[in-house]
Amino acid sequence: MKEFDTALSTLDILLGIFNILIYLYTISVMLSYLIIAFFSIRFAFRHLKSSKSINYLSILQSPEAPMISIVAPAFNEERTIVQNIRSLLSLEYRDYEVIIVNDGSTDNTLQRVIETYDLEPVRFSSPDTLKTQPVRAIYRSRNPVLKNLLVIDKENGGKADALNAGINCASGEYIMNIDVDCILERDCLLKMIHPILDDPENFAIASGGVVRIANDCVIDKGVIKKVNVPRNWLARFQTVEYLRAFLLGRIAWQKLDGLLLISGALGIFNKKIMIAAGGYSTKTVGEDMEIAVRMRRYCRENGIKYKVYFVPEPLVWTEVPEKIGQFLRQRNRWTRGSIETILAHRKLFFNPKYKSLGMIAYPYWVFYEWLAPLIEFFGLSTLLLLALLGLFQATYLFLFLSTVIGFAIVFTIITIYIEETTYFQYKDAKGLRRLILTGILEPLSFHFLVVWSAFKGNWDYFIEGKVTWGKQVRKGFDDAPTREKQIRVSGTTGRLTPVN
Repeated sequence: MKEFDTALSTLDILLGIFNILIYLYTISVMLSYLIIAFFSIRFAFRHLKSSKSINYLSILQSPEAPMISIVAPAFNEERTIVQNIRSLLSLEYRDYEVIIVNDGSTDNTLQRVIETYDLEPVRFSSPDTLKTQPVRAIYRSRNPVLKNLLVIDKENGGKADALNAGINCASGEYIMNIDVDCILERDCLLKMIHPILDDPENFAIASGGVVRIANDCVIDKGVIKKVNVPRNWLARFQTVEYLRAFLLGRIAWQKLDGLLLISGALGIFNKKIMIAAGGYSTKTVGEDMEIAVRMRRYCRENGIKYKVYFVPEPLVWTEVPEKIGQFLRQRNRWTRGSIETILAHRKLFFNPKYKSLGMIAYPYWVFYEWLAPLIEFFGLSTLLLLALLGLFQATYLFLFLSTVIGFAIVFTIITIYIEETTYFQYKDAKGLRRLILTGILEPLSFHFLVVWSAFKGNWDYFIEGKVTWGKQVRKGFDDAPTREKQIRVSGTTGRLTPVN
């Protein structure tokens, strides 16, 4: 009996320690969110105020504005490629080129581009600094008006390999990497290059911008004419999630000099530093995060003072998954890409040599981006099990979950408020009510999908050894038949790019 009482006493102590650790971790997460929100709100309103006096026309006309090379990989995009290129060629900027990299498409992507833009093969000497799969041919248009369009046809090697092929042929001082099926705001180049021109004393290696959701928006000739809240619930949840991530996330990290991720949908990078750092890695499914971390690490290790910028304005619109299976595959891949980057650059962990990158940003990503879903998954599972066994009071569990969920809801409502008082993209009252309802329901439903996909991504990486992209299916965009009519498109196959 004495041994039994001792065992119970030990169990009580262990449970007490476990509870304290869970509470402390939860409090630290909340505090970190509040600190990030504080910096983000200050910077967002400050940027909004200062941007009103910016003369973008002067940048458009300035010979000092650097040349930008837009590199867009394409794989089996025959249905949308022509319109996507037309949209890229209509951007407002003085000196830029569009490089489309056909990554071994098995459909008529290349043929459609050749016929529409009157392309012919040309001799093109590139340094081949970054190793890629063989390039079959390089095309330019016979039409002199399209002299800034370059099309590369190469064997399939994946998105990172295609980006590297485009970088090899790029003439610009800066590289903009985009997904070919994204919709860019026409002034996005002007807005992304402005902080670089406005701060000549600092050496800029990258600049990012806000990504928004295009599902159910009205699109005409590659331009967003009306922003709508998606009707599909999964897309709607992601709309709220993207708002929170960009408005109350990356803005703050730019101010703290800790931005680790420039979205693969839209980012500008200094070409020299990108090449010196080795270009995009073909050994990860998270090439966008990995290249940003590697460029920053390269600069620190070589004594190069640098700066990474973030423009807190909606500059690019992308389609998000509307089916749970597609969503889980996407988030699984994001998790594995994040793990690959974290492990590849583990030298940064609390390393003062890398300053804020090693002492703040990298540890934060480890504890609150990578490990947080795992801690939440195992923590909640354990608490529920203990409650069922009578070892943990269900009342305390309810209060704990209510506090966390309530905090998440308030945090999201604040995000929506900031969006509506700054960029005001969602103008109708019905859409705003939908967003608020979505913000209330998100932590009770969608959030658990995110946690599960993160757990599964860790399982697939460490246990299954999975390294491929997985299948991606996109619904695709079409032009709106009228400005007022919303459309829904189905039946287009998107990119499937295996990583070597």
